Amino acid sequence: MSFLDSILKTKKEEAEELKKNFTISRFEESGFFSEPVLSLKKALRHDDRLGIIAEIKKASPSKGVLKSNFDFLNIASIYMENKVDAISVLTDKKYFQGDIKYLFEIAKRKTVPLLRKDFIIDEYQVYEAKANGADAILLIAEALSSQQIRELTLAAKGSCLEVLLELHSEKQLDKIDFMLNDIIGINNRDLDTFIVDTNSSIKLSHLIPDKVTLVSESGFNKMEDVKSIVSSKISALLIGEHFMRSENIPESIGEVKEWCKYES
Repeated sequence: MSFLDSILKTKKEEAEELKKNFTISRFEESGFFSEPVLSLKKALRHDDRLGIIAEIKKASPSKGVLKSNFDFLNIASIYMENKVDAISVLTDKKYFQGDIKYLFEIAKRKTVPLLRKDFIIDEYQVYEAKANGADAILLIAEALSSQQIRELTLAAKGSCLEVLLELHSEKQLDKIDFMLNDIIGINNRDLDTFIVDTNSSIKLSHLIPDKVTLVSESGFNKMEDVKSIVSSKISALLIGEHFMRSENIPESIGEVKEWCKYES
């Protein structure tokens, strides 16, 4: 069984447990369910620089704990005060030490769109995201069939959520209806080897329609990595580990914003 298969097995069990404890009507009773969402797509578009999604991630399976003094609300406040364009919140408990409550608590004070980042395979997880204050959800093409992508995207849109659909390779392109999924994340990390190559997103971007908003994910730790993206058709970066490991997050955000500026 691959690592992804193990995760998906866990997610199926979690989805079944979610259905035992919640109904859709109970999710709809949440105050967040009727609130207007903040648009991720609009937030990421800039005339002068790449957009930035800053991630709140305590740990990862490949790197272990990234931030031992993990105060998710303080990190979110720092992100918002320093005007990142959106925040990605890891909600997976078992593999990333995240929690859905992180999303809920941050949503109470959000000033930018919040992306729920998890392995979403069931509509109940979509409604759970909305009820806890998400503005967008992550879907992972590698983990889903084309029909699942469509059904979960429609469920999200029906709840006024946007979808960031993540690719890892060219093999997943045939699954996607780019008229429906027009925000695409390209993960530079190989799921089998965990090797990161930021050129992966540039190569894949040439195979995706121009109207699609593209986000490059993983591997941005130095200026050279970012500068190669600046001259591409990609609109934004998702950065987690670099900020999580930083001893001065405001300084790191300012530095990354400088790296992200378009050439005049």
